[in-house]
Amino acid sequence: MFGKKFKIFDLLGFKVSVDVSWILIAILIAWFMSMELFPNRIAGLSGGTYWLMGILGAAAFFGSIVFHELCHSLVARHFGIPMKGITLFIFGGVAEMDREPPTAKAEFYMAAAGPASSLFLSLAFHVLALSMVPLWPAAGTVLRYLSSINLLLAGFNLIFAFPLDGGRILRAALWGWSGNLKMATRVSSQIGSAFGSFLVFLGVFRVIVTGSLAAGLWPALIGIFLRSAARGGYQNLLMRRALEGEVVGRFMNPDPVTVQASLSLEDLVNQYVYRYHHKFYPITDNGQLTGCVSTREIKEVPKENWPQKTVGEIARQCGRAATVSVHTDAMEALSLMKRTGESRLMVTEGSRLLGIVSLKDLLSFLSLRIELEEG
Repeated sequence: MFGKKFKIFDLLGFKVSVDVSWILIAILIAWFMSMELFPNRIAGLSGGTYWLMGILGAAAFFGSIVFHELCHSLVARHFGIPMKGITLFIFGGVAEMDREPPTAKAEFYMAAAGPASSLFLSLAFHVLALSMVPLWPAAGTVLRYLSSINLLLAGFNLIFAFPLDGGRILRAALWGWSGNLKMATRVSSQIGSAFGSFLVFLGVFRVIVTGSLAAGLWPALIGIFLRSAARGGYQNLLMRRALEGEVVGRFMNPDPVTVQASLSLEDLVNQYVYRYHHKFYPITDNGQLTGCVSTREIKEVPKENWPQKTVGEIARQCGRAATVSVHTDAMEALSLMKRTGESRLMVTEGSRLLGIVSLKDLLSFLSLRIELEEG
């Protein structure tokens, strides 16, 4: 879902990060508030005041999204669901879960916490606005906007379209009624995908009617994102079900390609990289893992020095992000690959290399199992 992320702070034990796409939307929203929204709501203020209102309004708006996602995360923690953190991105924010909620009740309360938090903020900002308008009209204007935008956020999220909160509430209801999470996810995902298609159609229709690309671009982009997220949510469930109870040891190659520290870089490239097409190689000595080498380290050495330089001279320590144990859950390994961008993980026991598990092997198993079970 995300591109490059940057951690900005920790909040009650949750890591809050921003996706690079968020930077663009934050600037655009601050500009829109400063140049369009607030000048139309309250006239006669200086340009600097409008910019201050816009920046503070945008900051409070994104703070509201963080609060919304934090409430999801706190309820998830209460039900024992591991959370990777909160990420702000171009379409808002998301609380990232490591696995599905354990029960329909947990799903319901976790989903409902988001809209409830936005309704609370809407009421709080409304009360503050009433007291501030007579004393400081500019602040009151910002607070009234924040009240209305949080009310809109709550209403939009209550639409029964997965993965919106309303869609998750629907999934919880279907799950609780039928006891079948797979069916509940399929139905709510189909509704979410259909709603996404409607938003895309609405965006295109607005462009045709108004002749303005800007008028339809945003709903169309949100619709595309919702369609993708709805389908991805169902596929993720199928993946988790397919890998449920499976461990890395089942998929690993127990006879991986390894290299020696004494090997020259020229031989490494010609005899290994060009032959096996892997981007990194474990370095072993009598079965013991002593380090790793990748094309990234090779590229840092001038080509004319490759015959003289050895693998041991450019080797690096193998970090935890590249290693798992033979008993590691297969879904956990897949999630690790997704987070780190590594397509191959080393399976170790202490310092001994047992094998390598690849993304290709995991996906091949997933494809076959889903095809057979869905068929």
